[in-house]
Amino acid sequence: MPSVRNDTTHTIPDMSSVPRSIAVAATDGMLHFELALAYEVFGSAPAALPGPWYDVKVCGTRAVRVGRFLQEPDCGLELLAHADTVIVPALADVDEDPPAELVEAVRAAHESGARVVSLCTGVFVLAAAGLLDGLRATTHWAHTEELAARYPRVQVDPDVLYVDNGNVLTSAGKAAAMDLCLHLVRRDHGSAIANVVARRLVVPPHRAGGQAQFVTTPVPAQDGHPLAELLPWVMRRLDQPLTVEDLARQANMSSRQLTRHFRSVTGTTPLQWLLTQRIRRAQELLETTDDSVDTIASAAGMGTATTLRRHLHRTIGVSPDAYRRTFRP
Repeated sequence: MPSVRNDTTHTIPDMSSVPRSIAVAATDGMLHFELALAYEVFGSAPAALPGPWYDVKVCGTRAVRVGRFLQEPDCGLELLAHADTVIVPALADVDEDPPAELVEAVRAAHESGARVVSLCTGVFVLAAAGLLDGLRATTHWAHTEELAARYPRVQVDPDVLYVDNGNVLTSAGKAAAMDLCLHLVRRDHGSAIANVVARRLVVPPHRAGGQAQFVTTPVPAQDGHPLAELLPWVMRRLDQPLTVEDLARQANMSSRQLTRHFRSVTGTTPLQWLLTQRIRRAQELLETTDDSVDTIASAAGMGTATTLRRHLHRTIGVSPDAYRRTFRP
């Protein structure tokens, strides 16, 4: 990250000749994780890069408080209008209106043709600037209802990791913000370079935006919880045909009781949870084995390769072969 300095004067660099200039907005009240994440992904060029990398500038009007850190920007918010890509990190307090100067700078950048990206609750800045009217957008699941209520013209999708509208992109929280940043690298430089960046950061190289924010479901840790023994029991039998009645019988409760407990713990129905676990098992096998798609479909309880292809494409937008190529170049 740029070092902290005591003076607050900025010299605006000439970024017009940089093919992929990135301006990261910084104002008081932003969260440090997403800001640092963007700088980490885009600020360090991979080894043996065949072409130019990004030129990243942190932009703000003054030294700003980011989480518990004092951040000295490289240049003012006016630089946003001259950047190829503008990234708006997360805001700590979504109940407060975003700073007007930031909203205006983001709107001006968009009008100048910049690609505008929000990470987590940075979406509230884009919505306030009118950039999301009539478009799909997402944010951390805990704030999707607030986003929809305050900006009814935005088509809020609470279930996905990120949404790519071409020149306006939004992400869910933290890990999904990383997913979106790697998605941008993939768009700009291709999958091979994005995989190199992901390996350096020790994160999965590709999770498509259409994946659910709840990509894994916690198993209740409390002794005596109605699902504490059932969920591990199911995970050991994903290759077998299972119904809601089978699960209810194993848990010694009615199907209605089972559904109620599942919703309280996992946020979804028993069958949807089961399908999610089958898809996750198939992904794991595609990533780690050379088994055929038919074999993996059977091991994950999908039955046939056709069924696996349908569910995988609907869930993450790619075929099993394409998914395997992404993880095993």
